[in-house]
Amino acid sequence: MKKEGFYSSGEFAHMAKVTVRTIRYYDSHDVLKPSFVSESGARFYTDEDFARLQQILLLKFLGFSLNDIKNMTIGDTDYHFMLDSLEVQLKLVRDKIEQLQLVETAIEDTSYEIKEHHAVNWEKMLNLIHLTGMEKAVKKQYQNATNISSRIRLHRLYSKNKKGWFPWIFDQLNLKDGMKVLEIGCGNGMLWEENDYQIPRKIMINLSDVSEGMLRDARRNVGSEDKRFKFEIVDAENIPYEAETFDVIIANHMLFYCENLKKTCSEIARVLKKTGMFVCSTYGKNHMKEVSDLVRGFDNRIVLSADELYEKFGKENGEKVLKPYFKSIDWKEYSDWLEIQEGEPLIAYILSCHGNQNQYILNRYNEFRDYVKEKVKKIFFVTKEAGIFVCKK
Repeated sequence: MKKEGFYSSGEFAHMAKVTVRTIRYYDSHDVLKPSFVSESGARFYTDEDFARLQQILLLKFLGFSLNDIKNMTIGDTDYHFMLDSLEVQLKLVRDKIEQLQLVETAIEDTSYEIKEHHAVNWEKMLNLIHLTGMEKAVKKQYQNATNISSRIRLHRLYSKNKKGWFPWIFDQLNLKDGMKVLEIGCGNGMLWEENDYQIPRKIMINLSDVSEGMLRDARRNVGSEDKRFKFEIVDAENIPYEAETFDVIIANHMLFYCENLKKTCSEIARVLKKTGMFVCSTYGKNHMKEVSDLVRGFDNRIVLSADELYEKFGKENGEKVLKPYFKSIDWKEYSDWLEIQEGEPLIAYILSCHGNQNQYILNRYNEFRDYVKEKVKKIFFVTKEAGIFVCKK
């Protein structure tokens, strides 16, 4: 007997405009399981399942394999997850459009060369091969954007400091007309998007990142038509500028990712003016410690970060790292904490971390969700210990 609020496999497939065979295929590959299976083996689906199917079909349309899709989606349709997913999928669609436009141009140019000159321009052909092989980069960008979105959302929802992180950082920069600014590892450009109305009109700002995908997001968020901004891929260990070029250099939560931190700091000091200022953010060993304790309480094998990034460059050792390159180094702490009252945004944050958590959580996801929701029935307090080093030569 059919349960109220449930759709049979046939009804569900009809709603989605796919075949029943497709629905069964997703079921057999553990990509989309039915919400209810009767004693006779009949499978039934809900509106929540339909929302998950929407994600699956879009990612499949964009060229992702079933294994990719399985790793990109989880069985939860809370609005926090859905909003994060839709926002990131919109970015992914835009990336795909840009990619296909580049491929279109490369094909047209190559065809023209063959028609007009009866020869192949091998350089353009190699560019075409490169462009059509961008899928891995797009997939990685999807994962990065999803993770960043989940982390930002948790802080926006539950941070107690009414002045957000990016406005606070911006206030420390003291930017003025005529300055030249470099941000290393700009990510999606959130620092500038959130403070757009305060940015001086006559200023030059170079936004750099090692990820072309992140730069695309920054261009969209900041606005590629804004002549104050220049966007470029830059390796922080080899900054392509002359000595003493910039008045202000910013590295927001990125120094602990650098493979050769000494080389990076040396390069930053080299391109910073003698009267300039270097602002770099990091966090301390107590940052978000309650979240780590929470997941270890569920399974003590879980480590949310494969590397303790603060051990490479953190509040406790940052001054020692920076001292060979700067005479004046001051630590300014951002006073804040979280009071979390819902489970889903916290779960999304946990799943976004760079550790081994998915290995132990995804197969027990419903159990983990219930565990977290029980923990946040009362307000769940989380320590934040982050700030900036303000450095001068």
